[in-house]
Amino acid sequence: MSSYKDLEIYKISLELFFKTHAASLLLPKYELYELGSQIRRSSDSIVSNIVEGYGRRRYKADFIRFLVYSHSSCLETIAHIHKIQNLYKDRMTNNQDLEKSYEDLGGKIYNFIKYVEQNWRVE
Repeated sequence: MSSYKDLEIYKISLELFFKTHAASLLLPKYELYELGSQIRRSSDSIVSNIVEGYGRRRYKADFIRFLVYSHSSCLETIAHIHKIQNLYKDRMTNNQDLEKSYEDLGGKIYNFIKYVEQNWRVE
């Protein structure tokens, strides 16, 4: 792989960020800067930490640390989706699809962390 853009977890997380960002804008106006902002930031953090970790890939421990941050942000995003499902079922109708997609992404990030731990060699 020659770039973070080659990583499947990057591609998926970026696509989910765009979907989540757009969906969060459907929340009531008073939530745009509260729960809406939180879900936008946590979904963005998944992507950003993958990119930053890749930038530090020469240092395996740093790479892993940022991948763990990314995984944690994925879990945080799922928690925000749960809140929205309970508070605003009528606003974000694709919640269950988003939640499933983030759960799948979390599994892929976790598996990539394991791969890096066991197989990563500094070039």
